[in-house]
Amino acid sequence: MAKLKLQISVSLDGYLTGPNPGEEHPLGEGGEALHEWAFKLAAWREPHGREGGEVNPSTEVFEDATENVGAVIMGRGMFGGSGPWGEDPWQGWWGDEPPFKVPVFVLTHHEREPLVKGETTFHFITDGIEAVLEQAKEAASGKDVALAGGADVIQQYLAAGEIDEMWINIAPLLLGGGTRLLGNVGPEIKLEQVRAIEGPDAAHLKYRATG
Repeated sequence: MAKLKLQISVSLDGYLTGPNPGEEHPLGEGGEALHEWAFKLAAWREPHGREGGEVNPSTEVFEDATENVGAVIMGRGMFGGSGPWGEDPWQGWWGDEPPFKVPVFVLTHHEREPLVKGETTFHFITDGIEAVLEQAKEAASGKDVALAGGADVIQQYLAAGEIDEMWINIAPLLLGGGTRLLGNVGPEIKLEQVRAIEGPDAAHLKYRATG
């Protein structure tokens, strides 16, 4: 059965971005360091068009989260920008060859025609999280759907009970501010820890939603 799954990196104090995110620092000040564990992996470098890289215990985490993915969901902020698109809309953070290579569904308040970048097509959906998930599952054709972020979208899907499993990658650093992964969810969310892996640059915890 197709799953909605999440892989996300956070600091030890619970932030998935650092302070003051913007065009110069998409992940906030210091936020890029959250993903150093992945940047070193051959499994991350290959889909990003880069050679080399390591194979270590974190490889299993990355591959588990990315295998069998047929579509991706992300929020507007993760795509890039805010507010109305305007006459010459920005084409986002992802460059001419985004790494996804599957349909990406962007949750937004502002309508926009689909955007084709390399092997990836971004679809902009204004009808809320359930409509986005329905369209993503249809596009995935029986494969899983990956939830890419950001925090607000993740919290909405958690509150709706839609996330089937998630890897939380805890980087050994303190950001001291930014956007908290779980800032607006509470004890009504029930999770079961099903795996723990110690990587060289992060601790990886896998959870399954239980109700």
